[in-house]
Amino acid sequence: MPLSSDEASRFADLLKEHAESLTARWVELAGASLRGRLSSAELRRQLDDLRKGFEQAMRSGSAHLTDEGSAELRAQLAEISGHRARQGFSATETAVSIFALKDAVLEALGNGDDAGTLRDYVAFSAFVDRAALFTFDSYVQVRESLIADQAEQLLELSTPVVKLWDGVVAVPLVGTLDSARAQVVMERLLQTLVDTGSPYAIIDITGVPAVDTQVAQHVLKTVVAARLMGADCIISGIRPQIAQTIVALGIEFGDIATKASLADALRYVLNKTNRSLNTKRTER
Repeated sequence: MPLSSDEASRFADLLKEHAESLTARWVELAGASLRGRLSSAELRRQLDDLRKGFEQAMRSGSAHLTDEGSAELRAQLAEISGHRARQGFSATETAVSIFALKDAVLEALGNGDDAGTLRDYVAFSAFVDRAALFTFDSYVQVRESLIADQAEQLLELSTPVVKLWDGVVAVPLVGTLDSARAQVVMERLLQTLVDTGSPYAIIDITGVPAVDTQVAQHVLKTVVAARLMGADCIISGIRPQIAQTIVALGIEFGDIATKASLADALRYVLNKTNRSLNTKRTER
């Protein structure tokens, strides 16, 4: 049940009058679940700020965490959640730090075992529970954002475009090639072709465990995009098992050059490059 304005005011007074002892007990209770991974000084600063946030929310008469008077408290809870998420704390550890306020407040109430006090405490406990759930949700959002950023970084690292020779770049693919990764491969390859002015690109699939229709389509789209940029592509790493699979699936690479290994592909490109250079010299 929501806090009434009188109940909120009484708990605001309690949080202010017992500020030192309440904060100290809260730090003790919350610190037990963190196992020393956060300094006492830092934890005390965070929880003392939160105590003031709860006091301000109570003083404004907020019955719900979504009320305008709880805006500052929500901001503090979100900040702590983000901080804990980036430091590697679990969502449970973060929420428990908020739940511990209920025990600290209950001890501060002392022997107030009359029905009115218990009713007030139940309402206050519900408010703290909602704050802890808000913290949990905020933590999850930050963690999901961090995981998405890390996945994007790993995706970029797993699709390097390297310069093998003057005018020759290569994309060594390792692992499964899905739509998202294929898009990154295409973008990075095209950008590298623009930056280096390379006329040849080798797409090496030695590290791709299996080639199905979807993988083949991604590779072919990358080849077509590179050709539109004026670069010829060679596909290397066609092992016997992959060759049999490609034939069985009826996949056609058309006039795209394919080689068994990266070394064969590089040798093929260098021969074509030398032939082109010799032709130009003869014309002169």
